Amino acid sequence: MDVRGKVALVTGAGSGLGEASALRLAEAGADLVLVSRTPDEIEAVAEKVRQKGRKALAIAADVADEVAMADLFQKTQSEFGRLDIVFANAGVNGVWAPIDELQPDEWDSTIRINLRGTFLSLHYAVPLMKQNGGSIIITASINGTRTFTSTGAHAYSTTKAGQVALAQMAALELARYKIRVNVICPGAIESEIDDNTEKRNTEKAEVPAEHPEGTIPLTKGKPGKADDVADLVLFLASDQSRHITGSPIWIDGAQSLLV
Repeated sequence: MDVRGKVALVTGAGSGLGEASALRLAEAGADLVLVSRTPDEIEAVAEKVRQKGRKALAIAADVADEVAMADLFQKTQSEFGRLDIVFANAGVNGVWAPIDELQPDEWDSTIRINLRGTFLSLHYAVPLMKQNGGSIIITASINGTRTFTSTGAHAYSTTKAGQVALAQMAALELARYKIRVNVICPGAIESEIDDNTEKRNTEKAEVPAEHPEGTIPLTKGKPGKADDVADLVLFLASDQSRHITGSPIWIDGAQSLLV
């Protein structure tokens, strides 16, 4: 699987799944546009990309900010003149709380970043991709797609379900341009997303769910690694997945099949 000569844009590229996927794409020959709200993080990732012999453009931006995103894609066009791969990975867990305690502004914040941010990523990417076609990959989750027992994750799960619907709508619309749109749905993966999770009184909304011994059958309870996701991203970005579009792909070691 190689992506030589292609340009890939990765949001949420400063750590975790985004960083691992950006580096895997660079190893396979792509030049990178790296997006994160944290300048120091993405500049460090950009330097790792350059050490692999590829070009890297690091841009600090809020993916839910329309003006910042328009400027980001304009810079991508100016720097590379094309865009072939988009990994719309930026997102937050947000606040998890009983539905009658979750505040409207907390709901809005999660929807803004996860859904609006994904929409803006596609909205501005598509005009750059129509000429040559390409691959769009969206990070969703097992939550909201197969799993509904994550207590208090109302806003988060809603955004993840929405991302799948958005991807499938876009897959049909963009097929005429040879643009593929797929979704990865990770389960427990070693990453830093829990750092932006606030859980409040979730025990009030808990519904008992019995699991067989070990919550991730394939790995005897151990979470997957960011590199596992990076390998899937590279596959979906490459021509090896040329006939796959509109597909959610669960990468969870069968975790989401337990309940």
